[in-house]
Formats: sequence, structure tokens, C-alpha cells
Amino acid sequence: MSRGADPATELAQHFARYAGRWAQELGADEGCCRLVERAAQAVSVATSAGHVCVHLSDLADTATSAAAWRAALLASGVAGTPDQTEIRPLLLDAGDRLYLRRYYDYECRLAENLVRRAQVNIALSPDARKTVATRLAELFAGNPAQPDWQKLAAAAAVTGRFAIVSGGPGTGKTHTVAAVLGVLLELDPELRVALAAPTGKAAARMLEALAKGAQRLPAELAARLPTEAYTVHRLLGVTRASGRFRHDAEHPLPYDLIVVDEASMLDVALATRLADAVRPDARLVLLGDKDQLAAVEAGAVFAELCAEPVWPAARWLELADLTGTGAAAPAAGGSGNAALAGKVVFLTESWRFPAHSGIGRLAAALREGDADTAKQAIDAANPAELLWLQDDRSAPLREVEPKLLELMLARYRAYAQSVRETPSDPARLFRAFEMFRVLCAVYAGAQGVDALNTLLERHMRAAIAHAADPGLPSAWYPGRPVLILSNDYGLGLFNGDIGICMPAGAQGLTVQFPRRDGSFAAFAPARLPEHASAWAMSVHKAQGSEFDHACVVLPDPASPVLTRELVYTAITRARKVLTLAGSEAALSAACQRPTRRASGLRARLHEALHRVAASAPE
Repeated sequence: MSRGADPATELAQHFARYAGRWAQELGADEGCCRLVERAAQAVSVATSAGHVCVHLSDLADTATSAAAWRAALLASGVAGTPDQTEIRPLLLDAGDRLYLRRYYDYECRLAENLVRRAQVNIALSPDARKTVATRLAELFAGNPAQPDWQKLAAAAAVTGRFAIVSGGPGTGKTHTVAAVLGVLLELDPELRVALAAPTGKAAARMLEALAKGAQRLPAELAARLPTEAYTVHRLLGVTRASGRFRHDAEHPLPYDLIVVDEASMLDVALATRLADAVRPDARLVLLGDKDQLAAVEAGAVFAELCAEPVWPAARWLELADLTGTGAAAPAAGGSGNAALAGKVVFLTESWRFPAHSGIGRLAAALREGDADTAKQAIDAANPAELLWLQDDRSAPLREVEPKLLELMLARYRAYAQSVRETPSDPARLFRAFEMFRVLCAVYAGAQGVDALNTLLERHMRAAIAHAADPGLPSAWYPGRPVLILSNDYGLGLFNGDIGICMPAGAQGLTVQFPRRDGSFAAFAPARLPEHASAWAMSVHKAQGSEFDHACVVLPDPASPVLTRELVYTAITRARKVLTLAGSEAALSAACQRPTRRASGLRARLHEALHRVAASAPE
């Protein structure tokens, strides 16, 4: 969802010419050089589009088979194989995946790190074991299900160096982590803990949710919980050198436990650098929803790590004994990930969206890619909870449907009233604004972020009845919601943060942003980093946020960004009410279009497992 011309194509063309010249200098013939250029451009474009590699079968055609591509690339001298010591810009693995070399290295480092962590289970002393069992029984006493996956996930995190917990909204991930923190802080009051998330908004929400999830903890344990959460970049320590951080394998993070929320937003490069920086003797816990959108950058790391869980008998018996679980270990399917056996837990029961609710049934149908069930869920839902504004015109929309505009303006009416009555009360304005949000899949077109923001801004300024401040550009007015689009560590403003413009007496206007301690920070509009109005925002920017009522605007069915994961992510931003605006064809297209990202991380995990097993003492 880029704005304007995408520079990735131009960059890929430059890289392709560079690779072709290199092959020519190494003596490759003209035909081979042409293939090298085509391959280099393809893998560069693919990486910019979120893939980690390109399969040679996708390059093959009637003129050149995958085997011929492989032979030509290796003969050129520009592409190497993993067993070669000479570093070359392109790399071909045994599965005919073509990489930019650094992305192959990322996969190898990440896989090796996580597999080595996954092999370590932490033995508890008899007293510690009794404490853990007692505390877990208290914290999950209200869970009737067997097996109790929340309790098992907490036990896995307490007794291992690495754990993954995946679940949709309302499945109890935060309560699970609160239990992990409470138990470990009870065992070791000096435990150093860091909370992090890929974006500032997600980090703030994690801290808020943890405070609520900790209500079941004894007061003395709740008081020990962290009071700050970081973006992953801030946790690692941003430097002026692009892609470099203060903390890495040689300068690890000083924490005993690191918990990362919204881990589905981690790309392969950031995930690798994070894993590198975690001490080998520290715990790493990743939380997320494997069915949500993957990272904007290359890779779908969390989804790949969340292959169907495998439970070794000994590990299951250990956790079952610790948690009082009487159920038998679940059998793994054919896609089970043995490299992370006993480390991946899925939470499936939603406490927010009961199975019979409209949003819950729609979310389940989207996860399964079942368009018919998705439509049935909408038709059977209470319109006060789930409303579908259908537009079944075959041609792409050129303007916003009147019924959609009417709904958006009606839902923002309460916010406009708050701005008119108390334009300088940030607490009230943020409460009112967070009640409703318009979410879009694209930026361009009548259903896009840009057009809807322009349209809503015109109507909302009239509803707020405030003229622009004469001393500022006309873009600024009291009540304007502002979305930050880039990080500014000096100001403490991060990509995804939301602020609201307010009067400031003689100072004119300021933009207020909520802080984690409940206070607000004010900035002059001219000081803000890159930003835009936030009446409507992209689904990607909304990831990690929740709203009482979300209005999800689907694009044209042919839009390539319209995927199952995008719509699932969008609809699960709604806490209570969901409006889905778009055509039946768009909903069907989304259900039938899962995100596919080319990657070899699963292969790297299995390779790492074999290396670790071979190096283990007998």
C-alpha cells in the first residue's frame, strides 16, 4: 500500500544491471548474463513485496526450465550455494530458492538461534515447582477447558528459554503473560523484564492490557510488573548507522525475560536482530496471532514459526504434571514443526467474541477461507453488532456510497460534539475518538485512505464548526486527529501514534498525544514528524489497535492487497461493533486469497535442528 511511484522497481533494475555486469566480467556468455539480470531483478522486486526469496519454478517458462535457471545462475559466478565459502550477492539453496544473500543469512541465524533456545527446558527445584503449580492453579482457576491451553502456555514459558503463544483477540494472551511474569517474579523478585512490540501503539496497548490482565495477581506481585514497554527498535537501541543497533550478539540486552507482543509484525531482518540480542540464558516469549497480516517488510516469520504444534511425550507429561492437565497430548498433523517441539501453543477460545457471535463466526470463517460460511455469519448476525453495507456494482467505485458516508458521519457525530463542548480536554476527546474508526485496505481510489480522509475531513470540520487558525496552514484545526507515519525518537513519537489537535490559548494550536502514565504530551504542529489526518487509516496502521466500532471498507475485488489475513486483521480490530462495507465479490475474493510469501525459514529450522542434534553430546 505505497503512495505514488514505488522506488523498489528502479532499485531492482539497478541491481539487475550490476549483477549482469558482474557475470559478464566473470566470463559468462550473453544468454547467461540475461538470465542473471532477470533473476536479480525478480528477487529484488520480490523482497520489496514481502517475500524472502524466489522459487526458480516461478521463473521457469517454456524456454527455460528451473533446472536450466539453476545451472545458468551457478555457472555465472554471481550466485553461490550455502556450502561455498566465497560470498556472492545471490544464493541458491537445495530447494531451488533464490535469495539475496543477506536474507538467506537472516534465516540461518534466526533458525539456529531459536532452535538452540527451543532445546533448553529449565528444571525447577521442588520448592519452585510447588510455587509454580500453586500459583498457576490460582490464576487459571476459572478456566474449565481441558486441556487448559492458557495454563499450559504459561507453564511452557516458565520452564523454557523460548515460547510462542498465538491466539486471536480475546483469547487470553495478555492474561497468560501476566501469569508468567507473576510466577517468575515470585521466584526471582530481581528478575529483569522487558516488554516490547514492533510499533509504539502496540507497545502502549500491551502495557494497558497487561495492567488489566494483572488484576488477578496478588498486589505485591502486580506491583513488580514492568511499567514501560518499548518498540523493538528502541529496545535494541537505534544508531545512526542504517540497520545497526547498540544491542546484538556481542552486546546483548541486559534482561532475563523479553516478551514481544504483536510478533506477527516482525519481519525476518528485525526478528533476527532481536533474537541475536537476547542472551542465551534469557527467556524469549513471542505473542501474536498467526492469522493476522504479516510484516510490511520481507518475511512472515511468526506464521512460519506457528506451524502445527508438536508435543514430545516427555515434554507434555512434564507440563501436564505441573498444570494438572489430564488430557492426552494432541497428535501432530503432517505440517508439524519438530524444530520447535513443545514451544508453540495456540489459544483458540475467545472470551471477547463467543463462538456464536457475528464477529466471532465471521473471523472463524475468514481464518478457514470459507466464503459461504462468512456470508452466512453476516446474514445471521444481529445488525447492531455486525452490519454489512453491500455494494454489488460490478464496476469499481468512483465515489463513496451515500449510505456509507451517512454511517461514518453519524458515528463520528459524538466526537464532533465533544470537540465543540470541550475542545481542550484531551482525556474526553481521546475517549470519544477511540470509539470509532474507518479502516481501509488501500490508499488510492474511492475506498482508499486518502479519498476518505479528504471527504471526512471536509464534513467533520463543518460539524465541529471551527475555522482554521489564521496563523497556521489551513490543514490545522481543533479536533483534527493526526496519525504519525515515522518514528522520532527525540520527540518520543512513533509510527502509528495518534494525536488530536487542540486550542492552546495564546500559543494557537497544539497536538496532544497520550502517554503511558495517563498524562498527555503537547507538540506544536510544525514539530511533528511525517503525519496525516486519521479519520480513516490503513489496516496495516491499525494493527495492534482496537476500537469499540470499526468500519472496514473493502476495495475492488481485483485489488491484490485484498487477502484473507488483511480482512481478518481488519474485522478483529472491533471490540463490540463491526460494519463491513463492500461487495460480496470482494468478501469472496478475500476468503479465497491467502497471503503467500516465499520463504525458506521452515527448511532452515529443520536444518538447524539436525545440526544441533548432531553436535549434542551422546
